[in-house]
Amino acid sequence: MPTAAARQGLEQLLAPLQSELSERELVDTLRLFEDVKATLCAAQATVTVRLDQAVRARHAAARVPAAQQGRDVAGLIGYARRESPARGRRLLGLAHALTEQPHTHAAMAAGELSEWRATLISRETSCLSRQDRAVVDAHISARRPDGTYPFEGWGDQRLVAETQRHVIALDPEAVVNRRARAEADRHVTMRPAPDTMARLSVLLPAAQGVAVWATLTRAAEHARSTGDPRSRGQVMADTLVERITGLAHADNVPVTVNVVISDQALLDGDHQPAWLQSYGPVPADTISPDSMTAIRRLYAKPTNGTLVTMESTAREFPTALARFIELRDRTCRTPYCDAPVRHRDHAQDHSRGGPTTATNGQGLCAHCNHAKQAPGWAAGPIHGPPQQPHTIRTILPTGHEITTSAPPTPRPSTLRPTSTAEIHLSQIALEYAA
Repeated sequence: MPTAAARQGLEQLLAPLQSELSERELVDTLRLFEDVKATLCAAQATVTVRLDQAVRARHAAARVPAAQQGRDVAGLIGYARRESPARGRRLLGLAHALTEQPHTHAAMAAGELSEWRATLISRETSCLSRQDRAVVDAHISARRPDGTYPFEGWGDQRLVAETQRHVIALDPEAVVNRRARAEADRHVTMRPAPDTMARLSVLLPAAQGVAVWATLTRAAEHARSTGDPRSRGQVMADTLVERITGLAHADNVPVTVNVVISDQALLDGDHQPAWLQSYGPVPADTISPDSMTAIRRLYAKPTNGTLVTMESTAREFPTALARFIELRDRTCRTPYCDAPVRHRDHAQDHSRGGPTTATNGQGLCAHCNHAKQAPGWAAGPIHGPPQQPHTIRTILPTGHEITTSAPPTPRPSTLRPTSTAEIHLSQIALEYAA
């Protein structure tokens, strides 16, 4: 929490907002706040490096293998900055890069360079040696005798271009090597988009990306020339799906997915949204019973829709229990981390007597699960009243506590039992082929 002095300073900074300001004063106030944000980000970078050093020193004293020292620092940064651990890892990288870019760091501290623009400079110089990075740092960010900066007035695109120009001039071989590493990092990702759409992204070498684009463009031009009523973009999208799936039509793709949906929404016209695994919430009317090839029912308490527990005597989570945890938790349970669930983790470690149950299980991404194994971390389920959602408490090495609850599952608007003997089926997990 902020100290009393810091809070008082913040109140003084915000004091002008309590009075009427002219347009000029409003613009000046916006600029002031932007300068303060940059200054604070520079200070955060300094604190971040110190935190990394402190954690690594503690790990070294505990004789943690060198390769594993500091592996949980990104998680601590993410917790402190209300960001995902992945974002925390990038912020840690920036903080260390700024130690080799004193002019860029000084420009941030002076309020002249935002954290994002400093990130762009650091990203483009990451392939250079410490000495060459310092040269580019001076060219781009050193304050001139008249008090101005070389980057003043540049947009992000020009800032990147100018930085790249200096990098190539200093070490073209390093640029070639970085390109090879980038090509090795080619991958495909998917993110939800508005209106029950999905955004599929592919990172490819430039030549391959251009070739894919040209192929889709030719298919669209041919379709349009033969009277196809679809738009150019629609043809390109449909062609991509058809080429990848091998189907004749893009609108009938037989793929197995998992959905959690209220029985009332599925069978009785309720409008509570369903949850599509690896995507997110979708309108209930997009899930048709006629499209289901298999139904897996998971019973839940009608009072709060909490999925029932499952357990196993095995060390590893069996397939059914692992799927149950994935459907319940949806994404990594770490706060601010929306990464897909890759590991089914024992909240209380199995080596410490933690059972293989849904109550002691949680879905985590690989990075968060590995960070949790660092010295000083502890976690376990909180056993509360029946209406409480599944909750895990994690204690950080610093003594801070994180409490996370499983997200609420789709629930019917009303529960209307037809008899006292009726079992309330408030959730159905569906595995279906569209």
